[in-house]
Amino acid sequence: MLILTRKLGEVIAVGDDIKIVILDIKGKHVRIGVEAPSQTKIYREELYQIIKEQNQKSIQIHSVQIDDILTKFKNKIEEI
Repeated sequence: MLILTRKLGEVIAVGDDIKIVILDIKGKHVRIGVEAPSQTKIYREELYQIIKEQNQKSIQIHSVQIDDILTKFKNKIEEI
C-alpha cells in the first residue's frame, strides 16, 4: 500500500488518466474528487462489496438454472 500525505488542493495521479483531488478537510473528514474517463467505474468500498455480492448471487442462480435445464434436456434426449 502506498501512503501519501496531501494538502488541500493537491492531487494524486493514478496512471495517465485518473486524478484524485483533495477538495476539503474538516476534522477527520476529507472530501475528495476523482477525475477519470467516463467508462471508469468508481464506487465507495462498501457499495462495491454489495455489488460484488449481488453479482455472485446472480451467477449462482443462473448456474443452478442452467444445470436444471441441462438435466431436463438430457432426460428428454434419453427418452427419444
